[in-house]
Amino acid sequence: MTSLSPISVRMTKHERQMLQQAADSSRTNLSDYIRRKAIEAAEIELLERRTITIPAEKWEEFEAWAASPSRDIPELRALAEWRAPWKA
Repeated sequence: MTSLSPISVRMTKHERQMLQQAADSSRTNLSDYIRRKAIEAAEIELLERRTITIPAEKWEEFEAWAASPSRDIPELRALAEWRAPWKA
């Protein structure tokens, strides 16, 4: 199991009460609720990045990959051709 390390966060009484209510409605404890929501927010933030940095030593490898012919992936083709039932 991965070891957990504490993080201390200051918040107002109102903010803590609101988070506690949300945790209660999610049927979890406050610590797990805050950790889960913080991780979700971090994942979204990282996925929405507009700038991606490629290390100089990997640049030629990246250019070769970008210039290579596309591969047919049957599962992706099927997914792209799938029509939602409400659009049929």
